[in-house]
Amino acid sequence: MLPGLNTLLSRYAESMMWLARYMERIENLARLIEVTETFVRGPDGRTVWDTIVQINTDEVHFHTLYPHATEDDYLAFYITDLANPGSIKAMANAARENARSVRPLISTEMWMHLNVFTKALLDLEPSHIRRTGLSALCNRIKQDCQTHTGITEGTLYRDQAWLFYLLGRHLERGDQITRLIDTRYHTLLPADEEVGSEIDTTQWASVLRSAAAYHAFRRLQPVTTTPTNVVGFLLKNEGFPRSLALNLRQADGLLTALSTHYNLRRQCSPVRERLAELRATLEDQTTEDMIIRGLHEYMKWIQKEIAALQNDLAAAYWPAPQIPPQDVSPHTGQ
Repeated sequence: MLPGLNTLLSRYAESMMWLARYMERIENLARLIEVTETFVRGPDGRTVWDTIVQINTDEVHFHTLYPHATEDDYLAFYITDLANPGSIKAMANAARENARSVRPLISTEMWMHLNVFTKALLDLEPSHIRRTGLSALCNRIKQDCQTHTGITEGTLYRDQAWLFYLLGRHLERGDQITRLIDTRYHTLLPADEEVGSEIDTTQWASVLRSAAAYHAFRRLQPVTTTPTNVVGFLLKNEGFPRSLALNLRQADGLLTALSTHYNLRRQCSPVRERLAELRATLEDQTTEDMIIRGLHEYMKWIQKEIAALQNDLAAAYWPAPQIPPQDVSPHTGQ
């Protein structure tokens, strides 16, 4: 980071953060769809598409639209339906608009790739999925998102825009990993199966694949796959790029950089205090403690705290304009 750079416009900071968050969500959703289709099966052997709805807390919206949902309904809702703001197509549109807002800040290479990538997604129709195959489509989306990450790392100037982009990435990764653990931990293992059974191991492998963590986990745990090991790795491991602990630490470092380099200590203080509390609760508990005390409740609390962090950042760096109350005329009543 270079000292003495000009400060960033609030609208640019907001757009950089949301550009990063939408690109992370697109990649995560594409991986989740692919892994669900390939590995996630219920007791009847069918793909458990409803777990994606639960992870994204879309139960009410989805089941209102599709009370008797088919596989095609799930894929349309999460890939091509612009009416669903959490679909890949809708998020691609949001990413494109945020990139357009910060066009003066991002490199030509970054803009060109985003332009081509988002246009391809906006042109998607359900027939394309059937023609090219779901796995091939999801792999292409993941690769394009990873290409975006590489281009951004290699070309985006290291100033405030870069810091807010990284903040968005790390907050989104922290939120997504807790949603994945929360839903898959409680729904994938059938009630009549014992922990440690063959189906349990298979389902936990699908959780690791959904987080792009399978090979990293195997390097540390080449034999044993248990719920405790998997949850501990995804929440507390400091070497895995998508773990909660690493992303919270990275976010804390970025806030420190903002306060140090740009004299924004006052704005950063409330956010850093909330983040410090969140990190302390994670460090002070073992994985076994989290499970015994209630993993679901703890994951929900973390999700609420990450949402509060985003709101704190918005209040500090791009607060909503204050509209003065209109005077009421005693004569007209208007």
